[in-house]
Amino acid sequence: MSAKDFVKAFYKSDALIDSTILKEFIHPEIVIDWYSTEGYVQMNYNSLINLADELHKAYVRSKVRISHIIEEDNLISVRYSHFVKTIENPREEMLLAHFMMIWEIKDDKLYRGYQMSQVS
Repeated sequence: MSAKDFVKAFYKSDALIDSTILKEFIHPEIVIDWYSTEGYVQMNYNSLINLADELHKAYVRSKVRISHIIEEDNLISVRYSHFVKTIENPREEMLLAHFMMIWEIKDDKLYRGYQMSQVS
């Protein structure tokens, strides 16, 4: 599987809200530098697992719509919108935010990420 296909599979899965699935995709030494409308945060393996667990408490479904994806060697750039369905209203899809992410792949896992997000 190419790095690009691996990243697509990651976003098509429920990994963003299911830590069991997330563990299949992320490297044990993963680091993400994330710039959001809230400011800068750096995340590691444990903080990503905790985030997925927290999101799982609020959302029953997660869907990513990729608008751009570019592969160069072991780097994948992805522009996408993240939609969720809440526990309170599982029939309505809600836009969570727009994202731009650059992934570095190592040992066939997501190893290093550089992310920017904006709530719409």
